[in-house]
Amino acid sequence: MELIADIFLGAGAIGAGFYCFVLGRRLNRFNDLEKGVGGAVAVLSAQVDDLGKTLTAAQGAATKSAQTLTDLVERAEDTARCLEMQMASLHDLPGTPAAAAKEEASKETTPAPPAAPQDPNQPMFVRRPA
Repeated sequence: MELIADIFLGAGAIGAGFYCFVLGRRLNRFNDLEKGVGGAVAVLSAQVDDLGKTLTAAQGAATKSAQTLTDLVERAEDTARCLEMQMASLHDLPGTPAAAAKEEASKETTPAPPAAPQDPNQPMFVRRPA
């Protein structure tokens, strides 16, 4: 009876050894860096690193673009304020379009006075009352 138990024990040990051998080979293929899951993990890790670098570069470019856009908007607002001020100052000028048309008609009928020689100490342009 002991001999039969030893034979079964030996056969079980040989079966367990064969099972471990097969399992070890499968585990090596599973962790292989070229074909197995190990390779897939390595490739995915490299892609994550590349994606992180790309994301950092895109954030920098977006920040720079946002700053440029903000500067341009501020410049446009300043220009709009200047234009509004100029338009408002045009309303302060004396005369209306009808009065300007009458003035043009009167200039055409009356000859212009001869130009007097200018004194170098006098200003070149003078505002005259309407």
